[in-house]
Amino acid sequence: MSVDQPTVLLVEDEPAQREVLGYNLEADGFRVLTASNGEEALLMVSEMAPDIIVLDWMMPNVSGIEVCRQLKTRSETRAIPIIMLSARSEEVDRVRGLEIGADDYVIKPYSLVELMARVRAQLRRTRPASVGERLEYLDIVLDAETHRVTRGEKPLKLGPTEFRLLSTFMEKPGRVWSREQLLDRVWGRDIYVDTRTVDVHIGRLRKALCLHGGDDPLRTVRGAGYALG
Repeated sequence: MSVDQPTVLLVEDEPAQREVLGYNLEADGFRVLTASNGEEALLMVSEMAPDIIVLDWMMPNVSGIEVCRQLKTRSETRAIPIIMLSARSEEVDRVRGLEIGADDYVIKPYSLVELMARVRAQLRRTRPASVGERLEYLDIVLDAETHRVTRGEKPLKLGPTEFRLLSTFMEKPGRVWSREQLLDRVWGRDIYVDTRTVDVHIGRLRKALCLHGGDDPLRTVRGAGYALG
């Protein structure tokens, strides 16, 4: 799997629905993690940090609404978009789901095409580069669809790793990323890479960004990591 693919955590206790939806998400270009209950979902979120969660409301023991409530009250998971799936179609139920923190609410039975569009809409807000959006920061422009980067209208040549690093920084300017977080986002959890490798590629990215002059836009935060701006 490519680490460029956004990761969806699909939480659904019905095996048939989980299989169909998981298949369609993968066919649409997503990395898919699955959980069959609320307890498993909470554990996976803490370990895997997905980009978005598609969450069924009605599950035994820990319900989807409780999973959503817990995740939205934690600072480290609050920003992960959650799309709630539910057979509950009453307005009061939709309002409750949204008020508890869900970013979107989809009523069963739903159109797979519409659900995929809603997933991409949420990712466009939180991980725009992963869905081919154009990012800009000062005089740096990154076109995720064409894989081109310019600074001051001059093209920059970046390797695949440097491109993913810059995409990560440009999606959230000012955010400080630890080396471990960058390893997860850029290299993926399935590959062992020493944290010193991050420093090497940051150095290459800095060199490329400053090739035609201009200040270094990357900031080293001692003991914490790196940030753009």
